[in-house]
Amino acid sequence: MPDASAPAVPVTAPVPSLVTPGAAEEKLAYRLFTGPDDRAFCERVSAALADGYVLHGSPAATFNGSSVIVSQAVVLPAAIASADAAVANAVDDLEFDGEGHA
Repeated sequence: MPDASAPAVPVTAPVPSLVTPGAAEEKLAYRLFTGPDDRAFCERVSAALADGYVLHGSPAATFNGSSVIVSQAVVLPAAIASADAAVANAVDDLEFDGEGHA
């Protein structure tokens, strides 16, 4: 069982960087914060919000036998717009013969 006292680290999917060496790193489109339900967790999520991220979905909580562990996903608004545009384009590409259910 993992050590509950160890500091939680945000879980993020690796994304190839399109930034030239020496430049500031590109922000990840999606981040998932996990950790004990404490001030430090809230500060990490708050810092992401101040950095331009928005909450994605509701927080989740569980009990590990000694403390409450929470998680919260955040995304960059541009990532949402990009995903929405991809869905809209895919829907536009569907063939419709005028029959069927709405």
